[in-house]
Amino acid sequence: MPAFNQSIFHPTAFFLTGIPGLEASHAWISIPFVCLYAIAISGNGMILFVIITESSLHEPMYYFLSMLSFTDLGLCLSTVVTMLGIFWFNVREISFDACIGQMFFIHGFTFMESSVLLAMAFDRFIAICNPLRYSTILTSSRIIKMGFAIIIRGTTALVPLLLLLKRLSFCRSHVLHHSYCFHPDVMKLSCTDTRINSAFGLAIVISTAGLDSVLILLSYVLIIHSVLSIASPEERKKAFGTCVSHISAVAIFYIPMISLSLVHRFGKHAPPLVHTLIANIYLLIPPVMNPIIYSVKTKQICKAVLKVVSLN
Repeated sequence: MPAFNQSIFHPTAFFLTGIPGLEASHAWISIPFVCLYAIAISGNGMILFVIITESSLHEPMYYFLSMLSFTDLGLCLSTVVTMLGIFWFNVREISFDACIGQMFFIHGFTFMESSVLLAMAFDRFIAICNPLRYSTILTSSRIIKMGFAIIIRGTTALVPLLLLLKRLSFCRSHVLHHSYCFHPDVMKLSCTDTRINSAFGLAIVISTAGLDSVLILLSYVLIIHSVLSIASPEERKKAFGTCVSHISAVAIFYIPMISLSLVHRFGKHAPPLVHTLIANIYLLIPPVMNPIIYSVKTKQICKAVLKVVSLN
């Protein structure tokens, strides 16, 4: 692969990174990535389709699941072009404006997914701790309002963050560590003071994913307390069983995200390959695993998916 002279880069252009040190094998490496994207897009698309078309799935739990699939689908579609462009055609250059746009969708869908997971935790809390009022609390109109609130919350905070990024000057290396534009990665390339950007970015993360994770944890403390008060072991097992899929979704979302944040903050001397692998895990594992988890663990979803597959 030809070497790039970083001193002549246009200040509004960046170069994305594939797999460091394995550029010659990108065509072969792209095969598992294509498979993961295909699983994520088809799986989440199938979940959305069966929830929309099957009237038996028109319940609060499945409405929230459709929101989760929508955000996962958005995450995949936000990066598939740049990632496969690098692997297949060595198209690494991305304009600054396109980079800003990609960041908006990646971080927007990430924050929305965090909010959806919190809404799903609230759904489980009401279903287990206050089942008699479940249908009166989680009405269709309230779920629609929650959906709009999730979208607004996930996107409005990003506008000032990205405007702050646009005011920076970039005079260092314009090579990013990932196959997509990630705010901390782009910010590190600036040669101007980024303390305001860092503080504002940290505040957004704490007020969204940070707050959501605390509230999710609190909801499960209350759920566990409620379940342990149930006398019958079978009823306890059934109650916990309804939460397994959501707990798995929370784990596969927050663990990669926390790992990537730690690597960006404290892994300055880590090999570039580590940054790239964690970044790809953070981006692809939740969209790939969520449809699989809910299709396996949720009987209604499994039956609906098998019904659609058998008809085809």
